[in-house]
Amino acid sequence: MTATPELPDRPPQAPTAPSAPRDLVGIGIGPFNLSLAALAQPLDGLDAAFYEQRPSFHWHPGLLIDGATLQVPFLADLVTLADPANPWSFLSYLRARERLFPFYFAERFHIQRAEYDAYCRWVSENLPALHFGHQIDAVRWNPERNLFEVDFTQLDSEGEAEALGRTHARNIAIGVGTAPYVPEPLRPLADAPTVPVIHAADYLLHRDRFLAADHITVIGSGQSGAEVFLDLLRHRPPGAERLHWLARTPAFAPMEYSKLGLEHFTPDYTRYFHALPEPVRDRLVPGQWQLHKGIDADTIAAIHDELYQRTLHGGWPDAVLTPGVAVRTAGRVGATRVELHLEHLEQGTRSRITTDAVILATGYKERPLDQLLAGLDPYMRRDSSERPRIDEQYRLVLDPSITGTGASVYVQNAERHTHGVGAPDLGLAAWRSATILNTLTGKNPYPLPDRTAFTSFGLADPHPRTPDRQPTTTTHPNLVRLKN
Repeated sequence: MTATPELPDRPPQAPTAPSAPRDLVGIGIGPFNLSLAALAQPLDGLDAAFYEQRPSFHWHPGLLIDGATLQVPFLADLVTLADPANPWSFLSYLRARERLFPFYFAERFHIQRAEYDAYCRWVSENLPALHFGHQIDAVRWNPERNLFEVDFTQLDSEGEAEALGRTHARNIAIGVGTAPYVPEPLRPLADAPTVPVIHAADYLLHRDRFLAADHITVIGSGQSGAEVFLDLLRHRPPGAERLHWLARTPAFAPMEYSKLGLEHFTPDYTRYFHALPEPVRDRLVPGQWQLHKGIDADTIAAIHDELYQRTLHGGWPDAVLTPGVAVRTAGRVGATRVELHLEHLEQGTRSRITTDAVILATGYKERPLDQLLAGLDPYMRRDSSERPRIDEQYRLVLDPSITGTGASVYVQNAERHTHGVGAPDLGLAAWRSATILNTLTGKNPYPLPDRTAFTSFGLADPHPRTPDRQPTTTTHPNLVRLKN
């Protein structure tokens, strides 16, 4: 779509839109909407388009450290756990790259992050419904047409506005992902270009400069913090490591990886969690940090092995690992150094350290939807904490004037408060995408099992013996009907 370029003395050309509305418009192309696009592609009669501001797909490029692996098995790809025969599976990627036999002999259940990124890029480069370089500007409801209006700006290779456009959709799927979280005391320093304080999301971009620093501090006890600390440790000379690793958690603890513990990442637990009262859900999530914020046992072992190796000839490595510590305040010392004011949460004691570089492995937070969905705010239903209410099928709870037409807004990885710790987990991506497509079409293109866990999470029987469920039917005019 072309438009007159915006000039200083002339407003941009009004957006135009195709006459036929799309069945589904996806906003954002991360792994979760990429999963949705991959499962939507084989469905005959489903008109879908996905838009992403970035020029191409990349998954956490700053953390693709050599040897770093996913914390989920390769079966947690974009499609397999909903459709093992899908042409966009990880095994299909290996076949297309003529790498099936090497992978077979490698005997890897957990693949490297860089390989997962390459797999996703392969899918993204072969799905015609994906549109990169498109920034979504606004989403509105058009009550006259009973459709969503989606305005976008098409960007050139430099990220500058090139043209305006508008499309209409019966359904929206929001997958805008998460943003790096920087704790409040460190935000002014992280925003200052001359101060060496970065989020781990940008680690590889600054790695050489940080390795040259005299003293380095890593903050954060999760997997990213452990991988960054291990990478730094391996590249610092013995006896002169000059590393400090701090964390708020009471220990550098392993991720819960027992087989029954992992059943918290099943659809069974997701349904159980969604049915709990809101105050109970809010109380549960912080206490489940080891389910998703711990460190895998292999990384912990590798760190200990590296530290132990440096004691073989006497002495201890110059590395300090201290959990249970909060950063109270932080400030600049001179032009480039940083002073951290610390408090030990169990002892109640305070101290300070001066360091030459700080890497914040402090995690990610869901991007707020309020700005993107400002045009839908009058229609949205919220909980007691003003968060969007989301139903079991991952739909925003909207006013009946919208839902009564069969139109829906689906969300991906923005529902931890309603669906629990599995929301950002790659292992539930295909299930959630299949649930969305089954609900959106009113048919059952991806039959899903009723039971997925040995654990019964509540006293009521969650698995009553009933005949096979039939697809739900409806007479909504906006419900997508797939061709036979």
